[in-house]
Amino acid sequence: MEKVPVGIIGGSGLYDIDGLEKVEKITVETPFGSPSDAFVVGTLNGVRCAFLPRHGRGHHLSPSELNYRANIYAFKKLGAEKLISISAVGSLKEELKPRDFVIPDQLLDRTKSRVCTFFGDGIVAHVSFADPFCPCLSELAYTTAVDVGISVHKGGTYVCIEGPQFSTRAESHSYRQLNCAIIGMTNLPEAKLAREAELCYATVALVTDYDCWKADEEVSLEQVLAHLHANSGNAKRFVRELLPRLSGKTACRCGSALETAIVSARETMPAATVKKMQLLIGKYIR
Repeated sequence: MEKVPVGIIGGSGLYDIDGLEKVEKITVETPFGSPSDAFVVGTLNGVRCAFLPRHGRGHHLSPSELNYRANIYAFKKLGAEKLISISAVGSLKEELKPRDFVIPDQLLDRTKSRVCTFFGDGIVAHVSFADPFCPCLSELAYTTAVDVGISVHKGGTYVCIEGPQFSTRAESHSYRQLNCAIIGMTNLPEAKLAREAELCYATVALVTDYDCWKADEEVSLEQVLAHLHANSGNAKRFVRELLPRLSGKTACRCGSALETAIVSARETMPAATVKKMQLLIGKYIR
């Protein structure tokens, strides 16, 4: 199959991409199990891309149930080098309003039960994660949103909670004291695994509400769904404009993240684990 250089993960409210041509629906098998759903592969604005609804079509998978490893591995198997994560989030700052876009540059982990690495079973690696998002991809995402006319904010910390429950007021206020900007439930595992898979990864966060810290802002399901619908339309316009800008190499180091990260000696690596990890580590352990 033709290589698919760009991957798009659709979050809550974004379950498809309009305007795709030469469309195929592809089921990808991985050594880590099944991804959230079949991938929709096609061409948009001349760029070959693969789309995956994070929670499955019909939104039947909670954040804690997602097989993050299978999702990221499958994008790598399809040939992706750049991965855009579209994610619905709550705002922890007054100026980040519902329907705004945010391109975060940091992550804070408050999850409890997520598998966030491909490694283990006899092979150990420690990748650099000081800057969890690809700076080149994030900059392209920000400038694209500006050009499309979307209200967008650059930078800020995304705090990732376990869910599926939303945060308590005490938690929400504590995250504000830590100067977090937005809150969600999915991007921490994705970013860690994308770095291990040597993929450029950036989050485009779509604000739907003010979490529960803002006493004078009543949050209802009806309001959230209305913001999700509006954000979905903006996200589709954004993706159409962004894709042609993703051609060519980036100046980041995401594509060589494992170069000095693998610490296990080759002779101690179990053959079964080497086989399982071949797609990710093969170029370093020949």
